[in-house]
Amino acid sequence: MEPHYLQSLIGGALIGLSAGAYLLLDGRIAGVSGALSGALAGARADRTRNFAFLAGLLCGPLLYLLAFGGFPRALIEGSTPLLALAGLLVGFGARLGAGCTSGHGVCGLARLSPRSFAAVGAFMASAIATVALMNLAGMK
Repeated sequence: MEPHYLQSLIGGALIGLSAGAYLLLDGRIAGVSGALSGALAGARADRTRNFAFLAGLLCGPLLYLLAFGGFPRALIEGSTPLLALAGLLVGFGARLGAGCTSGHGVCGLARLSPRSFAAVGAFMASAIATVALMNLAGMK
């Protein structure tokens, strides 16, 4: 195995482990969009928990930097307005779908939630349609 595959494997295992631990230890689904909305507008007791969850996500890249001595190369070719529009659409979709890929895809599918199967199917279908339309329009 090449090192970059090993890093991805370790990262995926850590996501699964942390999502499972969060569910077992706190009884909550590890959904990023839910944590963000709870941190901004949730009950006072939940805000601290949600801010801590989000702070942990932000610490991930720092731990990666310490472990591997640098970040992997990422090439982003989209324009800033296109990326901003994409971010807004993802946020709208997460709100509309009552969760994001972390909550539905990682935790919901593992719990065999019918709602999560429907949500992940919708996420995947819209992603495939978006890529197809962008390719037809000559956009990357």
